[in-house]
Amino acid sequence: MASTKSQPGSAGPVSWVAPEWLADHLGDDLLILDCQPNIHEYIQAHIPGALYLNENVFRVHEGGIPTRWIGRRGAKGLLRQLGVDADVPIVVYTGSGVMTGCSSYIGDGLEQPMVAYSLLRCGHPDIRLLDGGLDRWKAEGRETTQVFGRKTPSEFRADVQDDLYVTHEQFLACKDRDDVILLDARPPATYLGQGPWPKPGHIPGAVNLPWKGLMDPQNPRQLRPEAEIRLAVEAVGATPDKTVICSCGTGREATNEYLIFRYLLGYPAVRLYEGSFTEWTADPANPTVTGPNPR
Repeated sequence: MASTKSQPGSAGPVSWVAPEWLADHLGDDLLILDCQPNIHEYIQAHIPGALYLNENVFRVHEGGIPTRWIGRRGAKGLLRQLGVDADVPIVVYTGSGVMTGCSSYIGDGLEQPMVAYSLLRCGHPDIRLLDGGLDRWKAEGRETTQVFGRKTPSEFRADVQDDLYVTHEQFLACKDRDDVILLDARPPATYLGQGPWPKPGHIPGAVNLPWKGLMDPQNPRQLRPEAEIRLAVEAVGATPDKTVICSCGTGREATNEYLIFRYLLGYPAVRLYEGSFTEWTADPANPTVTGPNPR
């Protein structure tokens, strides 16, 4: 494990658990969600009892932006059908996605934080990410199955927690304050200028902190040791006395850093700019910066 904070029972609704912990608690009242990129990967092999949930169900094209999170009504129907219950802890995991791997812009391993953040956004109070995901589970010789899990539908409320993120208007109002640091979690090449967006580069003022740099080099579903993570984030000026705004291309990569800053490192003021570079560049009037400097 990367940290003692990653054990269940730590402060806050999000924690990280080792495969050993999950193996010891498979008989408990848990909802285990398999978020591998492709349904066929779940069919081929998954952790016993797991239900399948694709991360993309949390997104919808709305108001000219293709990457909006679904609202309360859509989330409530989805999560009730899945059997999400506020009184039952959720364990989220993914795998390397060998059938559908894409390393250019998606980022191998991000299904875990994307789904965990989306559940947190809907108000679930106890979410646990499997540190190392299915790859670590298998590497330790633990059981997988092809028997599909079952859950009874629930009455989950799915109340959207709007204090987790900033809207575009809120972002404009705070991003340049001295007590705020804006992070861009995309790979360096994308931050510098290469990418699929209408404009190249990054939002003015954004500091590049690639999300993969906080994860194990051999397994991007597994955290680096906490001491190494702290050194990496403080090296770019992301200190606990500042409000940290996590951004990326579509909000997806930033979910990894949001969860790490808020629930592993315990930073008091962290927000996700869900619209990120996609929303920013949708307005032709918004400027961008290319190259290694924030401005």
